[in-house]
Amino acid sequence: MMIPEDVFDQAIVPAKTSHIPSRTSTLPFPTVTPDLPKVYTQFSTEVGHKTLWVVCVVMGISSLVFYGMAMRVPVQKRLFHIITAFITTTAFLSYYAMATGAGLTIHTTTIKETKLHVITEIVERQIYWARYVDWSLTTPLLLLDLSLLAGLNGASILVIMFSDVVMILNGLFAAFSYDQAQGWGWYAFACLAYLNIVYQLGYKGRTAVSTKDNKTRVFFGAISLFTLVLWTLYPIIWGVADGAHKINVDGEIIAYAVLDILAKPVFGFWLLLTHDSMARTSPSIGGFWAHGLSSEGTLRVGDAHDDA
Repeated sequence: MMIPEDVFDQAIVPAKTSHIPSRTSTLPFPTVTPDLPKVYTQFSTEVGHKTLWVVCVVMGISSLVFYGMAMRVPVQKRLFHIITAFITTTAFLSYYAMATGAGLTIHTTTIKETKLHVITEIVERQIYWARYVDWSLTTPLLLLDLSLLAGLNGASILVIMFSDVVMILNGLFAAFSYDQAQGWGWYAFACLAYLNIVYQLGYKGRTAVSTKDNKTRVFFGAISLFTLVLWTLYPIIWGVADGAHKINVDGEIIAYAVLDILAKPVFGFWLLLTHDSMARTSPSIGGFWAHGLSSEGTLRVGDAHDDA
């Protein structure tokens, strides 16, 4: 027989503790928040924007002048005028695109990464892709001007123009590379293509022009050297701008603007004014260029019957 007090004592005895911990006794799992990479932004300002507009106007006016100069000479001697006008016209359209914001984009490049492939520093920089479209069209035309002036053969002209396009495209790929190591690889390929241009123009061009009159030889030597010196500065600017990110976008715009004005309008005026002064010795192109498709070489109805 149980005494009521014993029943009460048993009721208040605590139950055995479970081996499964309760929610309140569980410690929170530690979380680790990774460090975000440092982001450096490089965008143009009002200075760069105004510079683009100034060069756009210069290219536009130069194009109109070159077309006017072309109209003043016989069609047989307009080849250099047309090519040079196309160069500045393309540059005008390119600079208009860049000045209005249609020819640029923002590209992110990794500049520092740990051995565990953790990105610690990146750069967000404006890339003016319209500039590369411009160069891919205008620089082959400019080389065509010099090649025709020197009298290079067709094979050499094809090689020099192809090397130029390869150079420009490698520069474009380098500008849009994911990291700096990849970009410098494309940059090296572009420099190799440029060395071939120097060889074709500097060595083969001088050999070809040696058979021409003294004035043409001197002029080609001066204008080709002027061009190669300017073109050597382009990859240097790319290296410190898009490559190493050492100068800002405004500095890049101004540097390229000066080079583009010298390499296109100044080059064009020098070429055409000198070419026009050598009208007696400058090449003259007839045939289809001057006269189009005429009756020459065609068979008229009745010719065969008459010959019979």
